[in-house]
Amino acid sequence: MAAEGPGVKATKANINLSTADFALEHYVAVTTEGESAGVEKLFADDFNQKIQASNAQSNSRSEVVKSLKKQKGKKLNCTVSTDILEESADYMVVKVTLKFEDFTKTDLVTLEREGNDWKVSKSINSYK
Repeated sequence: MAAEGPGVKATKANINLSTADFALEHYVAVTTEGESAGVEKLFADDFNQKIQASNAQSNSRSEVVKSLKKQKGKKLNCTVSTDILEESADYMVVKVTLKFEDFTKTDLVTLEREGNDWKVSKSINSYK
């Protein structure tokens, strides 16, 4: 039997978002390791991303999903750390820090429970 069969890709797209930790782990994989499976399922319908910079930007769910799909297979050269700032039964706020050689990106991520799944509902980025 071949290791790569037609069912392998279908299984990968079935991501587990049943806990906030799984959703956070998948978000980090999508944003830093070029993972593209289940990107659409990861983000809430009303997701938005804000980038705090000299010219503040805001990106819609569709813009972020499209951008992340283009990064498929591209791993960022950075060190990632996560700190849970607040947690309850239905939401979690996490500080995700990406340390690159010349700068640091801080991503405040809000995850919310939607039915049986957890979704990323908001992301606020800043750079130092």
